[in-house]
Amino acid sequence: MSEHAEAWPVLDHAELAPMTEYVNRVVQVAGKYSLDEPFEVGWGNIVLEVTPRGLCTPPFRRDGVTFSVHYRLLDGEVVIESDRGSRTLSLARTSVADFYAAFCETAGQLGVPHPRSDRICEIPQAPPHFEDDGVERVWDARSARLMWEAFDRAADGLEAWQAPFLGHRPRVGVMWGGFDLSATRWRPDRTAPGPEGPPFQRNAQLHEYVSVGFSFDNTHSGGGSPLDIGMYAYIWPQPKGLADRSWGVEGAAWHPDAGLALLPWEALRRAPDPRAAIVAFGDAVYDAAVATAGWPADLVDPRVDGWYMSEHQPGTPVRS
Repeated sequence: MSEHAEAWPVLDHAELAPMTEYVNRVVQVAGKYSLDEPFEVGWGNIVLEVTPRGLCTPPFRRDGVTFSVHYRLLDGEVVIESDRGSRTLSLARTSVADFYAAFCETAGQLGVPHPRSDRICEIPQAPPHFEDDGVERVWDARSARLMWEAFDRAADGLEAWQAPFLGHRPRVGVMWGGFDLSATRWRPDRTAPGPEGPPFQRNAQLHEYVSVGFSFDNTHSGGGSPLDIGMYAYIWPQPKGLADRSWGVEGAAWHPDAGLALLPWEALRRAPDPRAAIVAFGDAVYDAAVATAGWPADLVDPRVDGWYMSEHQPGTPVRS
């Protein structure tokens, strides 16, 4: 195993679950501001950026104030930064309810309005509102760092996978509802979402897409065990013929009950180059979409870096 591979941390679901459950809730507080933005197909505008210190919202503009919210996981704090100044509050709170109250008070000092909703979403076992979640929370710096390292490394691979796609592709980031890192490729072919599910989910299914991502618990998509930390992928609508396909990386497999191709984190760590393995996994998923769902192969350009493009004429054949 290379030094690069050894740098990929061991992730244990039981160890990380208390922190992922807490952070999933508190990132929804600032995430709510993204719902005020014009809707982008597939909710592409709501994702949180993976930064060198944690997770950050895009800039928001409300009531004459421009601001962003940075969940600095490596520092155990949240920074609300605006054109009027900045404020910092600790993530080491006694509860989600305590964090929400402190956030609203701190944001108000900068003229930032409260989020328009206080509902906790996409977490079935959670109370309905932030104010109702009084469960005692203990901040664990080690788990916070492991969480950030996983998001950071997965984002690196997913951004490399996304780069050559010519169609609509929202930026890679964390969907604050389900707390999964998402990279999605869209095409404008309309689909017919089923009658079940909440409106936000059905509105995400109005067009065909291929999604590859990372999750700390792949039960978020309807299947798998609580130990399924790792990469996931699916094609919407789900075509036939996926059961017998290869998924590009040793250890990756199709899970029909979940409707997902899964690449467990441990299998990813064992790969000679985990970052390249994420790209290979994503390419295999897109190849499956081409072969089984009629996606166009010519929507993907050769994968090169910016130095190559700065030194070669358009159309120059790329040597592998």
